[in-house]
Amino acid sequence: MPECDNCGAHVTEQYRRVFAANDGTLHGCRACREQVEIFNGAGAGLKTDTLRL
Repeated sequence: MPECDNCGAHVTEQYRRVFAANDGTLHGCRACREQVEIFNGAGAGLKTDTLRL
């Protein structure tokens, strides 16, 4: 089963496919990141210090 590489929480295959980095690494999920961070790229390991709207 797919899991978050940051916290080890279970994620769906679709979630991992959408939010993982190009190398397949998932640096954050709903269990360890805020939703706005994930949508701004935190799951893929991108910097989120500036909010993109």
